[in-house]
Amino acid sequence: MKNILSCVQPTGDLHIGNYFGAVQNWTRLQEAYNCFFGVVDYHSMTMPYKPEQLRENTWKMVFYLLACGVKPETMFVQSLVPEHVELSWILGCVTSYGELNRMTQFKDKADQLKESDKEAFVSTGLFVYPVLQAADILIYHAHYVPVGKDQEQHLELSRTIAQRFNFQFGKEYFTPPEPLFTETPKILSLADPSKKMSKSLGEKHYVNLFGEEERVRKQVKSAVTDTGDTPAGQLSPGVANLFEILRACGQVDAYNALMTDHHAGALRYSDLKECVADALAALTTAFRERLHTLNADKRAVKAQVQDNSAAIRKRAQQTLREVREITGLLPMKG
Repeated sequence: MKNILSCVQPTGDLHIGNYFGAVQNWTRLQEAYNCFFGVVDYHSMTMPYKPEQLRENTWKMVFYLLACGVKPETMFVQSLVPEHVELSWILGCVTSYGELNRMTQFKDKADQLKESDKEAFVSTGLFVYPVLQAADILIYHAHYVPVGKDQEQHLELSRTIAQRFNFQFGKEYFTPPEPLFTETPKILSLADPSKKMSKSLGEKHYVNLFGEEERVRKQVKSAVTDTGDTPAGQLSPGVANLFEILRACGQVDAYNALMTDHHAGALRYSDLKECVADALAALTTAFRERLHTLNADKRAVKAQVQDNSAAIRKRAQQTLREVREITGLLPMKG
């Protein structure tokens, strides 16, 4: 089977946009591909953070992903596979400054920091982390990386780095990874459907994937629908977002019935919200129950993920042995 690599930073809660946009797809891909799914805590160090919070969020994300149905044998924690960092240094030596300077995400995040504090510290790690991202992908010889259009630039850099490595050392070693574009819904904020659902916007803008049912229903009930400036016969962004969530939850019959009401001019927003609330309540309740089961045996789950990371690390170590040989570094003893 072909290899797939996809990773997520441990940044706290997972929301339904994260799930429908990425994690749900992971659970499907793992049935057809040889998958490596990483919780990339090294990447989280590029922005201001507290050590105890990073450790807590890393484990929290691991448990969240397992509760969502990601198979434990596919998962690793990035810092438990330090070969990623060694490969990142080697790849950094075949990456140009100009290529990194053109990465738009660095500029966006640096501006974000400076907006909150003009004297904010912008780390070198934030500048060079696309190289570590390339190492994450290439160390497992991933054939495909599931990406959205907003991540395509980073994957293209990974392809460039792989090709330059091969050219510089005269060996077709790394296979340039291909993007795997899959149809994933874009979930918008219930409070402001002009913006993508995001934790950075504040609590009212995202629905926690493991949130309590009462809170979830309240958020859906108060969701923005029609602002009054939508042309007749069209769906406003808020209403279209509710329909998208309903479809993403797999409620096809309800989606079709309510869409028929819309075309007939008989759609009641209260009916739509009730169906969406029921669908999300069922989804989040199931995930909370799975999370509760995992949390009941935390020590065993953590040990399993550490063992899985160690097993996956052997693949990374093999790549490093071969890369060290290709690049002229001395072999490691043992």
